[in-house]
Amino acid sequence: MIELGRLRALCAVAGHGTVTAAAAALRCTPSAVSQHLAKLERETRSTLVMREGRGIRLTEAGRVLVEHGTRVLSAVEAAEAALAAHHGSVSGRVTVASFPTACRGLMPFTLKKLATDHPELRPGLLEADRDLMVEALRRGTVDVAVLDEWPEIPVALPDEIAHRELGHDTADLVVPAGHRLASGPFRLAELADERWIGAIPGSVCHEWLLRAVPGVSPDYLVAEFETQLTLVAAGLGVAFVPRLARTDLPDGVVVREVTPPARRRVLLAWRRASQPRPAVSATLSALISSWNDLSARAVPQPA
Repeated sequence: MIELGRLRALCAVAGHGTVTAAAAALRCTPSAVSQHLAKLERETRSTLVMREGRGIRLTEAGRVLVEHGTRVLSAVEAAEAALAAHHGSVSGRVTVASFPTACRGLMPFTLKKLATDHPELRPGLLEADRDLMVEALRRGTVDVAVLDEWPEIPVALPDEIAHRELGHDTADLVVPAGHRLASGPFRLAELADERWIGAIPGSVCHEWLLRAVPGVSPDYLVAEFETQLTLVAAGLGVAFVPRLARTDLPDGVVVREVTPPARRRVLLAWRRASQPRPAVSATLSALISSWNDLSARAVPQPA
């Protein structure tokens, strides 16, 4: 009989691509994950994974086992969720994955609320980009995901994942004070030749900028919006910065709204099998409440 912990380790490696990342998601050591994989290979008499550079790829046998294993773990989770709902206790471990801006602008309030309202709950947080979050959610290594979706780059969710819209986050053009775009009308099509400060390649925000401003080639590629604002304040270029990231503005910058508005949807996603679990329901409620509180709070608005 296949032991569930070993099956969970294989699915985590499949979702995260490396033993180290899988171990972080499972909150154990890389050595423990490697031992689980080795025992599972002996147990099934199959080679399930192959080393490939710094990562791991599944063999055909590994892919077959992961596909079946995902369904098995989903069924086990549904049973655990139903039992937890029966007891009605908001406790145990729950892991939220979130895109970076929401990690900074939304999650501190949510985690504080959970700590206050449900002291027996042990929430965890994983910052990740969208594709990794969806896969981790499907594989069961995170329980709830906060996703961003630009109209030009829709998110595709598998059938076993439920979701709801949390709200919208608008991005504005941020320019140095005294820049020609700080006053007067402009069109997005005119901005491709500006010196741009953009998100790093591979991120959703980077892909969105390339589609929103055809022909743009950012000179500076920066992961954190706070750093982008600092570079804009230094007069080094212009940037699109979402309002969720703008809790404060440095001196020397001007915020301009674009037409039509550049807006992304913020979504909550979770596995349908886990929905009856009180810990998941409490986490979703805390996220919704924190978002509503933030929406009511004043943020730096365009000039």
